[in-house]
Amino acid sequence: MKRWLKWVIALLVVLALVLVGGRALKARKEAGTEAAAAASAASAPLALELGSADVLIARAQPLTRTLTISGGLKAVTSAVVKAKIASELKSLTVREGDPVRAGQIIGQLDTTEFEWRLKQADQTAVSARTQLDIAKRALENNRALVAQGFISPTALETAISTEAGAAASYQAAVAATEIARKSRADAVLIAPISGIVSLRVAQPGERVAIDAKVIEIVDLSRIELEAAVAPEDVGGVQVGQLARLSIDGLSEPATAKVVRINPSTQTGTRAVMVYLALLPQARLRQGLFARGTIELQRKTAIAVPVSAVRVDQARPYVLAIDAGKIVQHTVELGARGEALFDGHLEAAVEIVSGAADGATLLRGNAGVVRDGTPVRTASAAASTAPAASPAR
Repeated sequence: MKRWLKWVIALLVVLALVLVGGRALKARKEAGTEAAAAASAASAPLALELGSADVLIARAQPLTRTLTISGGLKAVTSAVVKAKIASELKSLTVREGDPVRAGQIIGQLDTTEFEWRLKQADQTAVSARTQLDIAKRALENNRALVAQGFISPTALETAISTEAGAAASYQAAVAATEIARKSRADAVLIAPISGIVSLRVAQPGERVAIDAKVIEIVDLSRIELEAAVAPEDVGGVQVGQLARLSIDGLSEPATAKVVRINPSTQTGTRAVMVYLALLPQARLRQGLFARGTIELQRKTAIAVPVSAVRVDQARPYVLAIDAGKIVQHTVELGARGEALFDGHLEAAVEIVSGAADGATLLRGNAGVVRDGTPVRTASAAASTAPAASPAR
């Protein structure tokens, strides 16, 4: 082999080794760069994605100061039909849910005993009337005899007293007859008001005592809510104020108005009873439980939902979004009430200081978020998202 050929082969081998080494070094550098980028991305904090339902804008708006109330519904007009005499219940023509009108006969007590008492009283009155007639004739005769001098004036005075006693006995007998007649009339049970039977206590065949409850009637045309209000809150309640009520069994809220305030407090609780009139509805029933709020005052203030105010620290605070991260602001709270947020009425509280008008705050449903956490709202994410490439 020629000498120059050996040198060419050796040079080619050296060039091949240099080329392979350079490629390996380049691949090692690229792998190191990618690892460093991945480590940097892993060490950088991730931004918390927030939806539109997780944030709100604090703005000055009407805030309605309210007072929470609850209680049972009660018919303004109700009546209890009781037995005025002790007797056996002979008939009862109505049951729970039946409508009745004022003056309607709804039942009958047995009158056998009272019929005989009335006859006895009538006979006693007849006897007393006979004795009175005899006493009157004797008095007339004695007056004639005194005028003729046949008897003394003392005998005449005795005749006058006898006639007066007979007259009194007759009047007492007549009164007893009327009492017996009234007792017989009281055996008829009559509805005192128009309404609906809410309770039937006695059954036909039972013997009822005097003043025993037989039927209860309620008039549902006027319904009121009886609510107990604490002494420290009753000062803000006035007649004519409106209230929104949620009533068991009704899907829609009901409107009521304060019509009366009890001047006395309840024994023991010292609460004051407030009465609110409701508009008549077909499904309102006595005894249903209602809860709601009375509108005490309206004012314009920076208001946020109560759930947006955090109270897990010594002082209340809100979480605001500033420059893409969470910033904690201690706030001073004012009046509580209700305000509109996203078209819905929610329990709200006034922010006196600590949150500016127009600040973006986190709602309570966003959960626990630490101060300084980077965040990104849905609108910001949409604006930074790359545009789709046009179709070729």
